[in-house]
Amino acid sequence: MASKFPRRGVLAVLGLAAAAALGGGAAQAADPLKVRFILNWKFQGPQAWFFLADDKGYFKQAGIDIQLDQGAGSGAAVPKVASTAYDAGFGDINAITRFAAKNKGKQPVAVYMIYNQTPFVIATPKAAKIMKPKQLEGMTLGAPVNDGAFKLFPAFANIAGIDASKVSWQHMKPNLRVTMLKQGKVQGVSGYHLTVLFDALRVGMNPDRDLDFMRFADFGMDLYSNAVMVSQEMLNKHPDKVKGMVGAINKAFWEVVANPEIGLDAVMRREPLLKRNSEKERLLATLEHLILSPEMKKIGMGDTDPERLKRSIDIVTRAFKLNRTPEPDEVFQSRFLPSLKDRMG
Repeated sequence: MASKFPRRGVLAVLGLAAAAALGGGAAQAADPLKVRFILNWKFQGPQAWFFLADDKGYFKQAGIDIQLDQGAGSGAAVPKVASTAYDAGFGDINAITRFAAKNKGKQPVAVYMIYNQTPFVIATPKAAKIMKPKQLEGMTLGAPVNDGAFKLFPAFANIAGIDASKVSWQHMKPNLRVTMLKQGKVQGVSGYHLTVLFDALRVGMNPDRDLDFMRFADFGMDLYSNAVMVSQEMLNKHPDKVKGMVGAINKAFWEVVANPEIGLDAVMRREPLLKRNSEKERLLATLEHLILSPEMKKIGMGDTDPERLKRSIDIVTRAFKLNRTPEPDEVFQSRFLPSLKDRMG
């Protein structure tokens, strides 16, 4: 059987091509910066561009020796990067806003927006007929402790007119969330829409028939979500490497859009026991519902709309009653982005 890994000579050619594409050179690659990067979750299809950028040598050609680690939730990535346990990561920009309000100058800064659309939902059994946020009062909902939607629930409750004190929560391991809902041990669960949807399929449920999804965005929380973030140390001491890392991810992202199979190859190399077809569906659904939005097609991959970003920061500040409102550039900076042409695919 032929090896699915390229021969050494082919890798060398790919490395040279990547160097030219990224503007890298031998001197840049001679002294790589070690970058510890924490992902939002366990290895999955929607992380394909990170793995492909690594496998094709794009990070190395940008002068980066990267270590990609599994995460434990989008919100959990923020304090990990803030503490410098990690140099960079992929996590919730709203958690950055909350951290920045209390720890000015210590917060990670987002540099490349990926989840342009709000993914947060509350899923309930269709038989319960829960259509309005107020109906959640008196219920017991379930979520992993680091779930992004759970962490934003107080903000959602504030905006949607829910008395959050009347909603009980039960925490569980991520892989048990939908199982406990199916078994009736909780009356609803919070999470990313697609995560809950695919978990429901995994345990034999039909999401269209069995579940209702209450989208946070439909009730006043039109927020940005997951972005690539960097620590203050990396931001201030290695801005060239931040730019190189963003360029590497952007290049790999558009290659995955053009050919999802090469991205899935990179995912499966890291987790061979994953079901490839399921991860492909998860990847394509993420692209369609969370990334390739009308706004993204207008401003380019990785960027934010300044007015929407400011509005999002204001929503989170008011909802969590933060002691101050962070400035937009404390939360997101666009100065490391590739050209608009390169970010349009």
